[in-house]
Amino acid sequence: MSGLQNPLLRGISGVKARINEFKGKAKKFYFRVLLTQYECPSCGGELTMTGKSWCSCSCGHAFDPTLAFQRSNCCDAKLMRKTFHYACSKCGKTIPSRFLFDERIFDKAYFRDMVRESRARAKRKREEIKRLLAESRSGALTLTEDPNLEAIPGLVQDLNDFVGAGSAQMLGLAFNADGGFRMEDYRKHILSLLDPGEVCFSDITPLADDNRLDRVWRFVTLIFMQNDNEVRLGQYGSDLLIERINHETDG
Repeated sequence: MSGLQNPLLRGISGVKARINEFKGKAKKFYFRVLLTQYECPSCGGELTMTGKSWCSCSCGHAFDPTLAFQRSNCCDAKLMRKTFHYACSKCGKTIPSRFLFDERIFDKAYFRDMVRESRARAKRKREEIKRLLAESRSGALTLTEDPNLEAIPGLVQDLNDFVGAGSAQMLGLAFNADGGFRMEDYRKHILSLLDPGEVCFSDITPLADDNRLDRVWRFVTLIFMQNDNEVRLGQYGSDLLIERINHETDG
């Protein structure tokens, strides 16, 4: 038998509604009797509960009756409002409020201030991170001339051989899957050396046994990395300077 077909479960909603109705009437009667003992501090008029430990008078005066009328049974002192409860202003002991039926006080102003402060701290943290990134940004690399490939002895000839200008055997080896060239391996290797931010072409340790081939593969990988906006290439004396592009700071 499903829940909707069970007569006991179908009747629960009706029972809950009757309980809530009785509870509301009991609460209303309780506060009506309780407030007959007090009068408005401003005009002496009758008081009506309008919220959680909050009452008002027809004259417009609204206030917290727990703070206004109730005293602690431990020190006979006025109460003070905490985040979720009331306490004796003298010893700090928690005191139940007579002006709460089955509710729990909730200091909206306190939590509003807490949320505002939390957001302000998060904003300050983001701004501090941006400032630190801006300060750590490397200075601009000023080039007085275009990169000169001939400055690296033998590189032009090696490139010519790589594209088939000087050796068909070299070309077959370069594009052979078994020839040892894996661009992604070279890319990861170069990026690992760029953690400080920049490195010279000649300082890149080879991955292949054939140093001549390795230089060609390094250079080809760098061209693709530059096209992908991962690195900048610039002339540095008789060498090439490779600078990693940090998109967070450079953007």
